[in-house]
Amino acid sequence: MTSLVVDGVHAFYGHIHALHGVSITVQPGEIVTLIGANGAGKSTTLKTIAGFLRPRPGRILLEGKPIAGLPPHEITRRGVCLVPEGRRIFPRMTVLENLEMGAFARGGRREIQDDLDRVCRLFPRLGERLGQTAGTLSGGEQQMLAIGRALMSRPRILLLDEPSMGLAPVLVELIFRTIQEINAQGVTILLVEQNALMALGVARRGYVLETGRVVLTDVAERLRENDLVRKSYLGEL
Repeated sequence: MTSLVVDGVHAFYGHIHALHGVSITVQPGEIVTLIGANGAGKSTTLKTIAGFLRPRPGRILLEGKPIAGLPPHEITRRGVCLVPEGRRIFPRMTVLENLEMGAFARGGRREIQDDLDRVCRLFPRLGERLGQTAGTLSGGEQQMLAIGRALMSRPRILLLDEPSMGLAPVLVELIFRTIQEINAQGVTILLVEQNALMALGVARRGYVLETGRVVLTDVAERLRENDLVRKSYLGEL
């Protein structure tokens, strides 16, 4: 069964029509990427899936069951978690407290501890800084924390919004290697990323959005060779 179906979704900010009938699918175990210019509707698509915007109209199905209109915390409980653009960590709380917040909807201290250990293996820097105030972390460490916090909810589908934003190239490579490792552990990923070359390097399939509409979709290899994508998003002439 398809993990995620977004079918004919329209979304609005007040009277501003941001999404115009967006339709995408994500299969179990895939990494799928959304690419496009600023303002194309990529982040809005993720926010709508995660429950922060209500589609009007349109359907969103998680493993065949409708989730459109549910509050974000309920969608998280059902297995979809958003790592938002800009990280949105709790800067005055410790690293450990931020990670524990990711497990707010869960019970079972033993399982939570197991997941905390898993996050610390995935991001050893976080394990070294559990007692440190999160706002004092570097930008790369804060991105690790944002992803780690989401993993504490045990998501089946992880929504990643611009995970490489503002990071040095060496940290970008680390974050993308980690995304592949998370996916290899069985987490399906829908990725929004301004660095289209990196995104298409890890994704199986991709969708190109322009002004709130899907204008192109294909497997990642063919998108990398597409003239529109090469000229508009890969910086090639």
